[in-house]
Amino acid sequence: MANRDALRAFQSRLASRLQAARTTGVAATWLAVEAGEGRYLFPLGHVGEIFPWTPPQPVPYTESWFLGVANLRGGLYGVVQLSAFASGGPAAPAATEAARMQSRLVAFNELLEVNCALLVDRLRGCGAQRPSRPPNPRAQKHLPGTGICTPTQQGSACRKSTCRRFRSNPSF
Repeated sequence: MANRDALRAFQSRLASRLQAARTTGVAATWLAVEAGEGRYLFPLGHVGEIFPWTPPQPVPYTESWFLGVANLRGGLYGVVQLSAFASGGPAAPAATEAARMQSRLVAFNELLEVNCALLVDRLRGCGAQRPSRPPNPRAQKHLPGTGICTPTQQGSACRKSTCRRFRSNPSF
């Protein structure tokens, strides 16, 4: 019950912020998220729906970053842990229950024709512009075939990402 109330409160805060942005003339075009050590910006047009953590049903013989499938509002979605996919390392569960409560499943927009949801550690909010600090190209590691650049230890800039390129990645 507390989870449901927290989700409703989060949704109402988000709706209030989006309404305030509409009235001031600033349109949110990017969703900022954190996954592991990386920070990512996704175009809102690529984001379908945001769900609270739902434990997926494991699928055998898949990559370590593929956590399984979950029933999200009556639809079956493959659940990918974004931090493990981006790093190429094994999927690591949330360290604490509080961390799990902050994690969300970000589903792709139906127009992308990918029934997939990304597990992110935290939502950072919506924005209309690039980060104020330009990213350092030497501090970025490019993930081939995904269009995602992630920060390395030397830099912590948030990079724009596209969801469309996930499906062109052979391992995805």
